[in-house]
Amino acid sequence: MATGQIFSRNTQALFYNYKQLPIQRMLDFDFLCGRETPSVAGIINPGSEGFQKLFFGQEEIAIPVHSMIEAACSAHPTADVFINFASFRSAAASSMSALKQPTIRVVAIIAEGVPESDTKQLIAYARANNKVLIGPATVGGIQAGAFKIGDTAGTIDNIIQCKLYRPGSVGFVSKSGGMSNELYNTIARVTDGIYEGIAIGGDVFPGSTLSDHVLRFNNIPQVKMMVVLGELGGRDEYSLVEALKEGKVHKPVVAWVSGTCARLFKSEVQFGHAGAKSGGELESAQAKNQALREAGAVVPTSYEAFETAIKETFEKLVPYCASILSVILIDAILCIGEDWLILVEEGKIAPVPEVEPPQIPEDLKSAIKSGKVRAPTHIISTISDDRGDEPCYAGVPMSTIIQRGYGVGDVISLLWFKRSLPRYCTQFIEICVMLCADHGPCVSGAHNTIVTARAGKDLVSSLVSGLLTIGPRFGGAIDDAARYFKDACDRGLTPYEFVEGMKKKGIRVPGIGHRIKSRDNRDKRVQLLQQYAHTHFPSVKYMEYAVQVEAYTLSKANNLVLNVDGAIGSLFLDLLAGSGMFSKQEIDEIVEIGYLNGLFVLARSIGLIGHTFDQKRLKQPLYRHPWEDVLYTK
Repeated sequence: MATGQIFSRNTQALFYNYKQLPIQRMLDFDFLCGRETPSVAGIINPGSEGFQKLFFGQEEIAIPVHSMIEAACSAHPTADVFINFASFRSAAASSMSALKQPTIRVVAIIAEGVPESDTKQLIAYARANNKVLIGPATVGGIQAGAFKIGDTAGTIDNIIQCKLYRPGSVGFVSKSGGMSNELYNTIARVTDGIYEGIAIGGDVFPGSTLSDHVLRFNNIPQVKMMVVLGELGGRDEYSLVEALKEGKVHKPVVAWVSGTCARLFKSEVQFGHAGAKSGGELESAQAKNQALREAGAVVPTSYEAFETAIKETFEKLVPYCASILSVILIDAILCIGEDWLILVEEGKIAPVPEVEPPQIPEDLKSAIKSGKVRAPTHIISTISDDRGDEPCYAGVPMSTIIQRGYGVGDVISLLWFKRSLPRYCTQFIEICVMLCADHGPCVSGAHNTIVTARAGKDLVSSLVSGLLTIGPRFGGAIDDAARYFKDACDRGLTPYEFVEGMKKKGIRVPGIGHRIKSRDNRDKRVQLLQQYAHTHFPSVKYMEYAVQVEAYTLSKANNLVLNVDGAIGSLFLDLLAGSGMFSKQEIDEIVEIGYLNGLFVLARSIGLIGHTFDQKRLKQPLYRHPWEDVLYTK
């Protein structure tokens, strides 16, 4: 594996299995480092295609989403890192697919618990094809000031504190992602910072080893020393011991193997990682630390002394380190002295000028939560709330609606009128819905729906084509009937004055008249509604007025009967007024807005849906109107 640098400021990655937070953290790191292009070239989300909106600094960008690994690699040939956030169940298959792509050089597997047999196959394929495998069970890696994988190094605040927005001189490798964050901070305090850091993962069989990365760091000129954090269990550290003994590593190595406390326990202890379990004396932390020390690595006596060992090793590379680390500006460096400039010229170590990282814009959601900003809302809702454990209709939890046996009428009363109406009111609403659900296939709405369904259109298209016919001439006269009946009744107009006044204005009386029904063939629906109201309503003032108007219109023509629109309109006025739960202003507003026509729309949708299903079930062909039913004329 050796070779050298695997990341740069131009590195781009493909991100498998969309996760918003780690991708946004990568993009925020890019902006912090002053990259010109985002490090995430594309997202692979099986079954999805399109774009995902994210932020690159203050700019909102659209990152392409692909459903297949092959398609993503083809679309983004310069993206050579594959970051796999798949679950342990599918991580192996998707990682192998990525390794087989010629454009992919590095694969990072985040998931824990990938079957060991699958991991061994991935390792064998990666080594045979000169590819780099990081993980499984890894947080990833980072090249300071250039590129990072997913959640590596944690939050932006931590990254700034660890000075990872610009390169230092230390190469770091660890098994633990969590301890990597700790060491990034430690290294930043006592050296000029990290150049590259890798967490190989805590599984028994990591895709790449500690020694793989140390040997790679050895070939990177910018890396002046290495820091290694191992752990008890396994024998990975011994490959580093052999490399040190064979003289393959020419730069200082400071190492510590954690887990020395395991000897305090009487029985074998399994620590956090799958591989963190000592299988014998050679796999103990003490044995590994001793072997590394004898091979030439700088190994402290305890973890507490690890920071001091790193500091002292770095200071030997930089004799004037104490002065250097206090210098921020380039021109100040020139004042340190000739000895430092000589070290720079000899290439032992280069000064790292401090730069002020740009401010990452805070997301609006977090800024609002912290009270830093206030933002206006874009929608107001008073009828329902889905923010809690369960949805609420007008403040009534869904569980309460079910437990109390509420019906459709009760739900309508909550969502439309924002209050629980008495049972006789909600039952009347349900009766209206049932009586208006359908009126046969010949009415205009049903006819339109049938024709549309037979044209092969979908349910919504067929339903909407029927609903669009609802208006003043078909089912949409309930509000007008209520409005005119209420105005006339409240003003004390006689039926004669009302009807003749409407005639003078050239307005048909809404709610009066039917194409089929007449004095001798009354609409049964109207009779049922009137019977219910007489039995349950405390007052039927408006309905009685509508009946008086009907008596006058029938004296003019036999078919000018009170139709279902007029019956519902007048009775709903009685419901609103008689319930005692609505003010006069609220009643006027309900009529004006169009609540009552809403009842017909809701009810007739049931029938129109039924006609759609009926035509599709019967497999009816495209409808063509017969010639003989058309009058062709000039």
